[in-house]
Amino acid sequence: MGFFSLLTGRRGTSGFGSGATAEQVTEGVDASNLTAIVTGGASGIGEETARVLALRGAHVIIAARNTEACNGAKKRILEGNPSARLDVLKLDLCSMKSIRAFADSFHAMGLPLNLLM
Repeated sequence: MGFFSLLTGRRGTSGFGSGATAEQVTEGVDASNLTAIVTGGASGIGEETARVLALRGAHVIIAARNTEACNGAKKRILEGNPSARLDVLKLDLCSMKSIRAFADSFHAMGLPLNLLM
């Protein structure tokens, strides 16, 4: 795909172009049997990833350093999708202590891990 194609949003071999949204790409996907951990899910691409995975039925664990921001993201996602399965866990990837605490908390939930983003 050339630069011009990227700018114009023309579709590539996948059937999607640069103008495709996450909702379009995942249309028809049933993720209701999946559990996903989305790191950095408090804002930006992470929040959008969490939103679309939840929209497709996945149980999403939003993980980030700032749990207040995570709870804000959770609230925004639930406003658009009240049946979303979302949990918030604190995770600072710069701290081994935080990583261990996160892993212990996640393990205690008894959920499988299907996606880590």
